[in-house]
Amino acid sequence: MADFVFNVPQKIILSSYSSSRIGEFIKPWGHKFMIILDPTLMQIEVADKITKPLEDRKLDFFIFNDIDEQATTKTIDSALKLARQAHIDGIIAAGGAKAMNLGRVLASIYYETRSPYEVLDSAEAKAKPQHLICVPTTMRDRFLFTPYIPVVDSRSSQVKIIQAPQGVCEAVILDPTLILYLSDSQKVAMSLETLGLAIESYISPKANFFSDMAVEKAVERLGYASKGVPTLEATTPQEVLLSEGGLMASIAAATSSLGAASLLSLCLNSRYNITSSLIATILLPHIIDDAKKFKLDRLSKISRIIRAADAKSTDSEAADALAEYVRQEIAKTNLPARLKDLSVTIDQLAIISEDAGQTPLINTLQRSMTSDDLFTLIKQAF
Repeated sequence: MADFVFNVPQKIILSSYSSSRIGEFIKPWGHKFMIILDPTLMQIEVADKITKPLEDRKLDFFIFNDIDEQATTKTIDSALKLARQAHIDGIIAAGGAKAMNLGRVLASIYYETRSPYEVLDSAEAKAKPQHLICVPTTMRDRFLFTPYIPVVDSRSSQVKIIQAPQGVCEAVILDPTLILYLSDSQKVAMSLETLGLAIESYISPKANFFSDMAVEKAVERLGYASKGVPTLEATTPQEVLLSEGGLMASIAAATSSLGAASLLSLCLNSRYNITSSLIATILLPHIIDDAKKFKLDRLSKISRIIRAADAKSTDSEAADALAEYVRQEIAKTNLPARLKDLSVTIDQLAIISEDAGQTPLINTLQRSMTSDDLFTLIKQAF
């Protein structure tokens, strides 16, 4: 077997209303903080849940929410200047993936003497990181527990990967009550994206006993959230089940590896600002169909765990049922079913496959794939 090395330096807190404890965690660091806040949180009154704990403890802070659709080098440069001018003692990042990525890269390069562009070109941050707490307001994050941070180069609109310093994020606070502000369609799309993240980790050549355990538990929780818990005694709220499933899938991705859907959705989101959860959801049935050729037994196990297939079905039937389960969930929620429904052309998608081939993630997919292979997958989903 391959060597197994597990290191999650972050303190992880998953608890309802845990966001109210932010002030408690950061107070030992100092008194002045920068809050990276997803702009959408201002519209749904979640911002107060982040700022109130700081106000109650008389801590000084300012909010940065001038965020593009991704963590771009232009945004990073602007936010970094503000943070340094304020001489902050730490950073709080709250929101979805773009806020998490921006917070992690700012913490990584805060003490760097090089410019953000020089760090990006070298693909590695080497300085000691600034204090950082991450407060995800969605149920999943592909990169949160990995040493990698995706950044969009404003010069080319291409996504680049920076390797973060060890322990860049000191704590991750997962508050299931924050998921309540998502719409039903957002919950379904993110749940399917999380399922896809779990499947990618499960069929990866880098899968191991620990990532397998995390995947199976993640899929179980996602199934309970979607279909209900098969025992009357269990009364765990849906938002808690989704948070637990998302946490386990994110840990699985960090201890195994990401796959083609994650890579393509990252590149497509970077180029054309299309929501990554929609892209990953559209690609998922095609990822399953492709993986049936080499990981049929694993797909069938996932299918039975999420109760898309019963114990009597053959492996082939179970894998087919898993793909059909995803398609039915997409149809029930009226989510886009094809990439062309996202107002993107096949010529644009050809560029995406080229972008994907230039990232280091191309070497960690579920099977050996080239840009041409990725484009073939895209055409099937178009």
